[in-house]
Amino acid sequence: MKIKIFLIFLLLCLLSSLFLKETRAQSSLKSPNYEITLPNLNMVSGNADSPGYKMGVTGGQTAPGLYSSTGYKIKAGFQYIHSIIPFSFQIDSLALDFGILTPQVLTNEKTLTLTVNSGSAGGYQILARENDNLKSTALSEIPDTSCDLGDTCDYQVNAGTWTQNTTYGFGYNMAGTDVPTEFSGGKFKRFANAANIPTENPTKVMGLTPAEGHEAGKNKIATMTLRINIDNIQAAGVYQNILSFTALPTY
Repeated sequence: MKIKIFLIFLLLCLLSSLFLKETRAQSSLKSPNYEITLPNLNMVSGNADSPGYKMGVTGGQTAPGLYSSTGYKIKAGFQYIHSIIPFSFQIDSLALDFGILTPQVLTNEKTLTLTVNSGSAGGYQILARENDNLKSTALSEIPDTSCDLGDTCDYQVNAGTWTQNTTYGFGYNMAGTDVPTEFSGGKFKRFANAANIPTENPTKVMGLTPAEGHEAGKNKIATMTLRINIDNIQAAGVYQNILSFTALPTY
């Protein structure tokens, strides 16, 4: 009987000591020669791809997936490694000089290169707007383009063709990664104008949602081509305006 009591007591002591121990998640494994951050032993994990697809794989993890509640999100699994890409947005130039413009020439163009790094699973948007029409110190102005007759882009959300040298104004085209589909075929738009009444909201020039096929990645590059075409009676002067870009990642 004494032996039984002793064994029961010893077992209770062991159980109590187990319950009293602090539980911690293993955050890293270290030695003088290596460090493994957030170790996770899976049966299989990695990136697989071919000319037609890209796939991130996790196999053997206890509970992969997205878990969320008020105040936090847990992204468990190798597929979320892309979300560690920090969001960034860059424009290759802060000013464009068109020089002396030749009337009725559609090659009066300059380009801006937009570069985005986006690891967000929810996609992102790059929005643009001008502060006003191109204006000179004498208050002459170059209006925004309305695109070719019959294919109007007189509102900032509409895109249209601009192939006629008698179509005048200021506008832009987008080409490259994650650009809106309305620019396909080389179509142009005019910028949303903050000086118009009512003020026009900035419009998207780059970016996709998951429903539109967004993929996380680095060095997403798009080119904005800005065009000015004037007629023979445009007043001489130095014209300028300001373009504003807003970068919005979605998490």
